[in-house]
Amino acid sequence: MNAVAHPDARPDLYRPGVGLVLVSTWQVGTPERQRATVDAIAGAWKSRDWPDAGLLSYSVYLGTDGDTLLHYSQWTGEEAYQGFLRTLRDDRNAEIDAAVPGIVRAGIHRYAPPYRSAVLSEESAAAVPASVAFAEVEFDGPDSARQRAWVDDVCAALDESAGTRPAHGGIAAHFHLSTDGARVLDYVEWESLRAQEEWQGADASADAWARVRRFPGLSGSLARRCTPALSLHAGV
Repeated sequence: MNAVAHPDARPDLYRPGVGLVLVSTWQVGTPERQRATVDAIAGAWKSRDWPDAGLLSYSVYLGTDGDTLLHYSQWTGEEAYQGFLRTLRDDRNAEIDAAVPGIVRAGIHRYAPPYRSAVLSEESAAAVPASVAFAEVEFDGPDSARQRAWVDDVCAALDESAGTRPAHGGIAAHFHLSTDGARVLDYVEWESLRAQEEWQGADASADAWARVRRFPGLSGSLARRCTPALSLHAGV
């Protein structure tokens, strides 16, 4: 089987069979190198057989900072990913590195499939995202109940503030819990970067959002704005 590109560069976040989601960051330096790296990734993957039935999709996003690439891949489980590492990753990365030398691979985190999702705007719910935010929060230690409680508080805040802080152009937020129990990834889809920026710039002083910000045990957060660039899956 060969790699096939999804036409809207978007993975199916609720695809059946997903047991593990991997999210990693590459730093490449400039917008020109971002695009060149995406082209190199597409070439390296499309010129080879799809690696394994255990890899369900692989998607790449351009950071609006002009430096980073975010990678989101869906696997049946850890065993499938480890098999890919042992046998098939190096030749793909070697081809990519030859095309764009000096890529810094800055880390990888493991998540379960989405714990829950929240529709941000009914009028935009069926739209194709042109902007995606990867928002990660980290806690001061592993606690799966705390992960779920924080997500539940965020969803409650979205509901409570919908009248005063409407998410025009917002599609959905998809909350992933890390497998180590210590972080949450909020994968948020927007119709446009402008819609995302306007919502983030609106007043968020409601009590519900104060609870989210002051949630016990939060130790850090990081948000990246991205543009979908490439989404691959196995073809026939």
